[in-house]
Amino acid sequence: MNFMQTPEWTTLSNLANEIKGQHMRDWFAAEPSRAQDFTVSACGIEIDYSKNRITSSVMQGLFDLAKACKVEETRDAMFAGEIINNTEGRAVLHTALRNKSDKPVYVDGKDVMPEVRATLDKMAAFVNDIHSGRHLGYTGKPIKHVVSIGIGGSFLGPKIMTEALKPYQTDTINVHFVANVDGCHINDVLNALDHEETLIVMSSKSFTTQETLQNTLTAKSWFFSKGGTQEDIAKHFIAISSNVAAATEFGIAKENIFPMWDWVGGRYSLWSAIGLPIALALGFDNFNAMLDGAHAMDEHFVSAPLEQNIPVILATLGVWYRHFFDGQSQVLLPYYHYLRGLPAYIQQLDMESNGKSVNKDGERVDYATGPIIWGSEGTNGQHSFHQLIHQGAGLMPIDFIFPLVADNSDATHHAMLASNCFGQAQALMQGKAYEDCYADLENKGLEEDERRALAEHKTMPGNKPSNTITFEKLDPFTLGALIAMYEHKVHVQGTIWHLNSYDQWGVELGKVLGNQVLSGIDGNTALSAFDHSTAALITKFKQANTQ
Repeated sequence: MNFMQTPEWTTLSNLANEIKGQHMRDWFAAEPSRAQDFTVSACGIEIDYSKNRITSSVMQGLFDLAKACKVEETRDAMFAGEIINNTEGRAVLHTALRNKSDKPVYVDGKDVMPEVRATLDKMAAFVNDIHSGRHLGYTGKPIKHVVSIGIGGSFLGPKIMTEALKPYQTDTINVHFVANVDGCHINDVLNALDHEETLIVMSSKSFTTQETLQNTLTAKSWFFSKGGTQEDIAKHFIAISSNVAAATEFGIAKENIFPMWDWVGGRYSLWSAIGLPIALALGFDNFNAMLDGAHAMDEHFVSAPLEQNIPVILATLGVWYRHFFDGQSQVLLPYYHYLRGLPAYIQQLDMESNGKSVNKDGERVDYATGPIIWGSEGTNGQHSFHQLIHQGAGLMPIDFIFPLVADNSDATHHAMLASNCFGQAQALMQGKAYEDCYADLENKGLEEDERRALAEHKTMPGNKPSNTITFEKLDPFTLGALIAMYEHKVHVQGTIWHLNSYDQWGVELGKVLGNQVLSGIDGNTALSAFDHSTAALITKFKQANTQ
């Protein structure tokens, strides 16, 4: 079904035309309860979405559109283990990884929960062995450093979640993350470590991912160069993979291989054994609390009516701006240093999921789909790209994200951070009218022409939409709920756009072509197999690296 051909869409189109000439500051002046009316909370997270270009009629229209697009049905199908990833013939069950209920979850008639729980138990035992010193290196030294090697979801999730929860990190284990195949990174990390006290965690579902495999081979060579042997690898290398044979052949002990499942996509995999580096950094109890938070958001997403459903509200607002206001991007601004990596994480989650131009039926779409996701930590952006948001011609919806209480920050710093976060949201909504700017320039010694011209430059239109997302503090439970919230937002938008949000063929093509080019560089594929530009670049590279 094309959502743009529904009666609900026609209603929204008419509402958009009606309000485009209206300003949010006038709504706030006329509606004393607006902030209260457009605030919703669940799982310790509160969303104030009153600073959006919406009315109650608009929101009802968006909820009606979600119902017409069968958002509730596709949500229930996902949780039930139905094959909603139709291009790969797979269920989508990252939610099963954090299922804390007694409900079974079936894939092809088999309950997957016993295997999920067994893997969590194995992770807990391994983490406890590392932290207690029971697991020792081959020379009898305890493990002090973990090098987590992965890429994409196998890298971003563990790295960013570990950074976000820095106040909860253990003092006994330091976790280092490597993804880039650029040898500078892996060598810089390894050269600062003692191989006798280092554990390598390799995360690759296939055990063949080019960047991950090469970095692991480099780590293996480093381990051997320092005196380790093939027999010693069992003490210092573990793998998270579905390819047990390849991991075993590499030398990793079978008991040190943690499973992956094809019904978990990479960008949704931090809840699985891919999250082992998080558990090693924070302790398993804190990792488990993340699962609890995500499960709580799952329960909210499943049970809350659409009008009170946080992921549905955020998703439909995004659809509203994408189609009726040409909102090509969505900005994430976490006002919390430890959460600075969140925009990059959501960037992969959202853009890899809904960056599609073909719908689930294989038909090319004639409408906009996933937005560009970007942002940075506050307040840094206020001194750079916020200028574009305030006075640029385009509309860029924003999520301001702020913990009311912060670890490792004194009261003065945190109050200043809060004032900037809330003040920016207010300024974007309110703006500053020409008349006010003109009045400010009185008695400034300006000629009338100069005063009028400068007032134009200082005018800010306002009417720029944002959500303010707050929570008491960023603990493991809240972080888990926050990430699950964005996961479900992506699902809802993909449903409305009739996309398969769970494949990534563009990413797969890049992997295939990268391997082909490497074959050309190694001399195993003739240059005639490439286009002239790529062939010339390969030749240039080989000439520069010929001794």
